[in-house]
Amino acid sequence: MPKIRIKVDEDLCIGAASCVTIAPETFQLNSENKAEVYDHGQAPGGPTYERWLEVTQEQQENILLAAQSCPTLAIFIFDEAGKQLFPEL
Repeated sequence: MPKIRIKVDEDLCIGAASCVTIAPETFQLNSENKAEVYDHGQAPGGPTYERWLEVTQEQQENILLAAQSCPTLAIFIFDEAGKQLFPEL
């Protein structure tokens, strides 16, 4: 399965929670109303703003949709080689 890196910019995140609505197994809001990245509903190593995930093509597409739904573009997605998939440069 491909791996992707998901990073939430906590300074840009405004807690709109659109990412949580679309991909609740990947994104959850913390006590500061900022999105954190989970691994299929789990938080191994504790909650974090950045995490590598092994995903299926379907999961990756759903995570991209969640990132695209963010009104402040606070979610960054990178492929295994480090290429930024979203937001597009």
